Amino acid sequence: MSTEQTSENLVGRGNKEGAALFREWFSELHETAHQGGPAAYVFVMGSMNEVLKTFDLPVVFPEISSLQTAVRHSAHELLEVAEDYGYSPDICGYVKADVAVQIRGGKHPMGDLPKPALSVLTNACNTYIKWAEIWERMYGTPMVTIDIPGTREGGGQTWSGNSDFEADRKYVEVQIRELIETCEEVTGTKFDIDKFRETLGHANTMTRSWKRLLELNAARPSVFNALTDGTVYLGVANGFRGTEAGARYFERLVEEMEYKVANGIGQSIEEKYRLIFVGVPCYPIFRRFNELFTEWGGTFVSSTYLWFASGGFNRGFEYDLDDPIASMAEGSLISVRDGMDSMFHQDRVAMDMIDELGVDGVVYHPIKSCRTVSTGLADGRRHLTEETGISSLFIESDMMDRRVVSEAQMKNRIDAFFEGLASRRKLALAGQGG
Repeated sequence: MSTEQTSENLVGRGNKEGAALFREWFSELHETAHQGGPAAYVFVMGSMNEVLKTFDLPVVFPEISSLQTAVRHSAHELLEVAEDYGYSPDICGYVKADVAVQIRGGKHPMGDLPKPALSVLTNACNTYIKWAEIWERMYGTPMVTIDIPGTREGGGQTWSGNSDFEADRKYVEVQIRELIETCEEVTGTKFDIDKFRETLGHANTMTRSWKRLLELNAARPSVFNALTDGTVYLGVANGFRGTEAGARYFERLVEEMEYKVANGIGQSIEEKYRLIFVGVPCYPIFRRFNELFTEWGGTFVSSTYLWFASGGFNRGFEYDLDDPIASMAEGSLISVRDGMDSMFHQDRVAMDMIDELGVDGVVYHPIKSCRTVSTGLADGRRHLTEETGISSLFIESDMMDRRVVSEAQMKNRIDAFFEGLASRRKLALAGQGG
């Protein structure tokens, strides 16, 4: 096969296949809704998808289905429905969009969503438990809450072999066993430990590939956009976690990116400035939001979103298939804990990436409807600047609500940011010449 044929077959394959899998996922949910079958409602940080897929439960991620309403320009209608129902304009837009979808009988732009037969959540986000309680009130849905111990002090992380870590792992394992019992009751199916091992094996392939994917974007030029392409990859990583289709997708995605690195193939624009994104994207004007950066040659080489919205997949933890339940408890503890740290200590995450990825600037994007992600970003930005001296941008909008998104204001701030980067680069070159 010629180089031209290889390039044509590989470059862009991941986005196409990811979009196809995404449609397949929502088609399955639509079919489940109309057949009246059971489905599990879960969240991205600690979804326990490996357990749920062992029981062949279709899985709904309301964070993902909600953001899709914003990308598809229907979120504003849903937010108004939820607010008319009594929900405050100030609370999470994801929650309100989901509530409106439930009020409308599961009607969603990508197909109908089934009602929850079970909800599974962790304490990784303070909104999760109140959100699941809404489904509990609406449908009488069994709710399983997995309490994942977080980091107790800065720089005080514990690992396997430490007595505190082992106590935490056992605490999580007991809860996973309780989840398995609940799944048996909901589905009427006995837990199959061998099928569980198979599911964990697919998850191992995915997490190994995810870690490699993030490493490959250190290449110059970077091979994927962490903001736009990364959102596609996140959707597959969550929805197909623990499945053969998901494992195969990520193996092929890594193959594509390694080919691009080997052949110096970057993104579709000339890369002038390498950026890190901190926060959640602006989905109501998702494409245009990205263009405000790419028009200046700015590319997002990484994002804290790829860490916490993947549920800590970036850690690359692989399950021990000889002791699967205990190992899943260990992996959940490590991954979810890391996901929480990526939200609450984003300055440390960003600092770790700056030199490794050759970053020129950091973009902070606090949003109105998610205080969990947005609280402390201003302080984190100040600390990052003091420690590294790197240029940064602070722009505010929302992930769902177009009423608080001002493209003109953001453009003014973004243009000024890039003008500063250009000036700084000229001064640096002048100093080298002197």
